[in-house]
Amino acid sequence: MSVRPTATGARPDEPQAMSRRLRLVQVGPVAFRIDLRMAARVAFATAALLALGAWGLTLGSFRLPLADVVRALLGSAPADAAFIVMGLRLPRVLAAMLVGPALAMSGAIFQGLLRNPLVSPDVIGINAGASVAAVWWIISHRPPVLLPVVAFAGALGAAAAVYLLTWRGHISGARLILVGIGAHALLTAGTTALIVRANVYEAATAYRWMTGSLAGSDWGDVATLAAALALLVPAGLVLMWPLRALQYGDQTARSLGLPLERTRLALMAVGCALSAVAVSVAGPVGFVAFMVPHLARMLAGPVGGGLFLFTGALGGLLLLGADLLGQHALPVSLPVGVITAALGAPYFLFLLYRTNAQM
Repeated sequence: MSVRPTATGARPDEPQAMSRRLRLVQVGPVAFRIDLRMAARVAFATAALLALGAWGLTLGSFRLPLADVVRALLGSAPADAAFIVMGLRLPRVLAAMLVGPALAMSGAIFQGLLRNPLVSPDVIGINAGASVAAVWWIISHRPPVLLPVVAFAGALGAAAAVYLLTWRGHISGARLILVGIGAHALLTAGTTALIVRANVYEAATAYRWMTGSLAGSDWGDVATLAAALALLVPAGLVLMWPLRALQYGDQTARSLGLPLERTRLALMAVGCALSAVAVSVAGPVGFVAFMVPHLARMLAGPVGGGLFLFTGALGGLLLLGADLLGQHALPVSLPVGVITAALGAPYFLFLLYRTNAQM
């Protein structure tokens, strides 16, 4: 017997089905509910990411069987296989598995905070701030080892400038987008001016960084990303409930006792930090922060802690898949930023078309 949907589109048996999927978990004084279906999605996406990473370790000019990769990870492989896996391929694979989630989670926070599906850190000047600082550092012949730190500082500086220029007693989402677009244009112009004034070798190095690449990733980059995500992902999870309350509008969120401006500031700080740490290692890889939150919502539903983790896992899958595609599936090796741009531009046009069709 079929069940008719209600006037709102919800099926009458959905609340009962939802309650059957939720499980209460209590850890000491903290209690929370887990959606079993969402947990299954996160587990499946994480398993797919690990499987893709293991397969990626076997690929290259010197192909290795999976058994040798496993032995290298366990420390029992021959010296040449151990060097290839542990010294060359594993840092790049792990960097992709960490940069992708950082970008995707950052995009999810900004799209939820501003209630605009066309917003991402690429659009509101965060990545442009990292780019102008990094290009200045490169053409100034300063130590390359500090490039990630400088890019990180540039991203945070751009975020702080956008926030302060937006502030008029409170933060308006529409005003922040406009200020962010203006900051992005100004910082991009500054980056172009720096490149024009540099000599051809410096300009080539700077431009290569700006395309977004994981080539040359090392264990220091992996440690930086892992430490940052260990701090920022729990903070993002804690902020998912306030973010969901903000989706219903300021009045509703205020009636729930939510401190609006402090919540927005905390969300912006976590979103900016996630984007900044990713850009500082891989450069401004485009469209990951824009595309992945859309895909996650289409597959799994509205904003929540589970969706935040699911978005991160999908971000890792997209970036690692794009990097492997750029390395091994094309006649010429391409940076991962070129691949994500090639995938993201048509998706962006499709989204614009669909948005206009609904208006």
